Amino acid sequence: MASSRRERSAETEQALKDAARQVFAERGYLNTKITDITAAAGRAAGSFYNHFANKEELLQALLQDLADAGDERAEQPEHNPDFSDPDAVRHHIAGYWMFAREHATVLRAISQAAIVSEDFARVFGQFGVEQRADIADHLDGLVDKGLRLPSSTDGSLAMMFLVTQGLLQVVEDGTVELTDEQAIDGLTRFVYRGLTGRDY
Repeated sequence: MASSRRERSAETEQALKDAARQVFAERGYLNTKITDITAAAGRAAGSFYNHFANKEELLQALLQDLADAGDERAEQPEHNPDFSDPDAVRHHIAGYWMFAREHATVLRAISQAAIVSEDFARVFGQFGVEQRADIADHLDGLVDKGLRLPSSTDGSLAMMFLVTQGLLQVVEDGTVELTDEQAIDGLTRFVYRGLTGRDY
């Protein structure tokens, strides 16, 4: 009995998350009300508070889901952590690009939440710190080969993420027209040259 209660609870939580993604895509995070999410999930309005204290806590749960999915991606057998190999850089750029395209709705909601909430901005900022720390050792091969990074390890990785996020935003907005392949190829050349001073 307790097991089925837990299963129902997990189903409701997942339904709320799925509904949130749908409504965020349609209306944006800032214009979405909790009752919009519960209606889209087909759940009673009060059921939301059995799982999340507020809309921001739900978004933090979605952010954690992204982190978990990213961790799973990093455990793939083809993962090469040596950024002195341009193909390793391309693999990471392609993985991040496609991941961000797939989860664009949640990433856009997170950006919107960070604008209006200092607390959430800190949470999101810390998420970025942790993501960069997870791949800091990927630059070790460059340093070992005597190559000079453009900045500190963290600063260099921040540049890589920011240029990728910036290009992704203008492609998603439609102000720059690139296929995924063109964007990944261009970013790989740009990032690899920026990190190593070498052409790819």
